[in-house]
Amino acid sequence: MENINVYSPECSPGNVSSPPSPPPPPVKSTKSKKSTDMFLQKCNSFASKATRDSWDRMFDEAHGADVLIHTDDNGLIYAHSYVIGMASDVIRGMMKQDKRRSSRKSISITGVPQDAVRVFIRFLYSSCYEKQDMEDFALHLLVLSHVYVVPHLKRVCESHFENTLLNKENVIDVFQLALLCDAPRLALLCHRMILNSFEEVSTSEGWQAMKQSHPSLQKELLRSVSYELNSLKQRSRKQKEIQTYTQLYDAMEAFVHICRDGCREIGPTKIENPHVSCGFQACNGLENLLKHLAGCKLRSIPGGCSRCKRMWQLLELHSRICVDSEQCRVPLCSDFKERMKKQSRKDEKRWKLLVKNVLSTKRIGGSPYFLQAIDITL
Repeated sequence: MENINVYSPECSPGNVSSPPSPPPPPVKSTKSKKSTDMFLQKCNSFASKATRDSWDRMFDEAHGADVLIHTDDNGLIYAHSYVIGMASDVIRGMMKQDKRRSSRKSISITGVPQDAVRVFIRFLYSSCYEKQDMEDFALHLLVLSHVYVVPHLKRVCESHFENTLLNKENVIDVFQLALLCDAPRLALLCHRMILNSFEEVSTSEGWQAMKQSHPSLQKELLRSVSYELNSLKQRSRKQKEIQTYTQLYDAMEAFVHICRDGCREIGPTKIENPHVSCGFQACNGLENLLKHLAGCKLRSIPGGCSRCKRMWQLLELHSRICVDSEQCRVPLCSDFKERMKKQSRKDEKRWKLLVKNVLSTKRIGGSPYFLQAIDITL
């Protein structure tokens, strides 16, 4: 088989060095919304309306019906064995088990209301359902679709719950049925709603009933809620840490900018218009701290002034990041370098961890930032 790259224009000698142009960005389409609306319309079927009406009339009139379906409250529904047998292998097996020699076979579908069974059998004929019937019997139809293996009906029920029927009052019941009926997507949606609205869901009747009937499931839900709350706290704490490290990084950049270039009233060059922004958000706060440090009488007293203490910490952090304190114009940079040699191992490890976190926030790789701390003359 010949190599197709020989005939590919992208692999020609003139195009080897230039990669092919990227595909256009995806365009948001409304097809999914339209398909969902079509999927959830009053009568959902790929057949024409005339065909669906014929199947519905066949079911309603029960002409030539050869199956009796027994339901709760001594109810009877007539159906055609070849229709419902083709739609459900389980029902076909049930009819084969009826050994009675009679012109009509007999099966039983109990445990759900008779009207729900009627809606279910009608769906087997024409894949149609009334909107009100789905709202009234969605839970029962989900169970019937699972027990009698009707995947299309199960997808319809899941779509209705996902789009309209699922709420905080019935989410516990739907969640339990989704687990029993092998509907993982619906179970996941229910689980998310329970986690997001746990305070309201935990006071519903479904929750109280689950405590009595399925205490183990309730414990699992409580455990997952606790895990989710802990995860949210950890994410919130992590975001606050990143925000703090980002502010420290910005402060280090602003330090170099003020002491090397000057900004507003501090530095080698002052800005004529102090209201003009220099592009460094931390400049204003750092200038105020520097002015306070210059005039504060408690700055040399240990624990005397919290603002001065914060300024000393920022200056020490800069000295640990700076690569050349001899050419650096930030005040006391070389003094803090000397002081670092006398610190304990514990303090040294703590400062190294802080420097690592501050630098990793911007993913700068080192050199570009360090060069800003040096006054380079060419």
